[in-house]
Amino acid sequence: MRRTILAVAGAAVLATTSACGGGAADETADGLIPITVGAIPIVDVAPLYLGVDQGFFEDQGLDVTIESTTGGAQAVPNVVNGTYDFAFGNITSLIVARDQNLPVVAVANGVTTTGEQGGDFSAVVVPEGSAIEAPADLAGATVAVNNLRNIGGTTVRNSVRLDGGDPSGVEFVEMPLPDMNAALDNGDVDAAWVVEPFLTDALANGGTEIASNFVDAHESLTVAAYFTTEQVAAEDPELADAFTAAVQESMAYADSRPEEVRRILGTYTEIDAAVIEEIRLPTYPAEVDRESVQAIADLMVEDGAVDNEPDIDALLRETR
Repeated sequence: MRRTILAVAGAAVLATTSACGGGAADETADGLIPITVGAIPIVDVAPLYLGVDQGFFEDQGLDVTIESTTGGAQAVPNVVNGTYDFAFGNITSLIVARDQNLPVVAVANGVTTTGEQGGDFSAVVVPEGSAIEAPADLAGATVAVNNLRNIGGTTVRNSVRLDGGDPSGVEFVEMPLPDMNAALDNGDVDAAWVVEPFLTDALANGGTEIASNFVDAHESLTVAAYFTTEQVAAEDPELADAFTAAVQESMAYADSRPEEVRRILGTYTEIDAAVIEEIRLPTYPAEVDRESVQAIADLMVEDGAVDNEPDIDALLRETR
């Protein structure tokens, strides 16, 4: 029987006040500013939960509520409409949002590839016995991704292209990450782009890894970032700066303490304890790799995923 590793959001926060469109709400009785942060409850966001756990956000005067999302495609509109003050979103979704004139700006790094082929926390997998043996074979195949027009599709197409295949022939099927391995087993899709802990689960149940798509895109790829709106960044720069500082401290803490990352996963997910010890962890550098973000932007232009040349400087507030 497949091990149950579905990740779900937990209650790792104190405040319950929702954000408003122009920024965070009034201070709490303790003098902290309550903010809501949207985050997909996977391994990638362990530093966020560690930062709350270790008091790094409180040290910056922030009382954080974490709300579960399915990915950047859900997080972006919820930040723009003021449901969240900040959120975690993949770089492709943020570039698409700006191409659609949505005023999002990245304020801190979110997660980064390990840079290790065959040893990253993200991969393209196929079921046991599949005739697909390499990325080029994905042309004409169906590939599961958690959101359309996000970093999964962009990097998978790139892996296909690098292997000599036709990326335009890949058919992407949108489904939640926890459903992908069952879809592979049932033959509903030919391949799936998965991240941990679903990657470990897929491999343990006979799946084969055929591409390290993040590593193929850039050896130090910034996969995702924490972001807010231009309005919040401009009208309340102290709030944005406080959030950035807390995330950067949280990232540094997580990056140097993998045992703490594994510990915190048990508090906001339902990943089996044995699986937590097996999964591949990403890296958590404090800073965004701007060159890698530009590489993703260039791939999106090549794929026709955006109408305009992305302005990376406008997107990446956190390094200015």
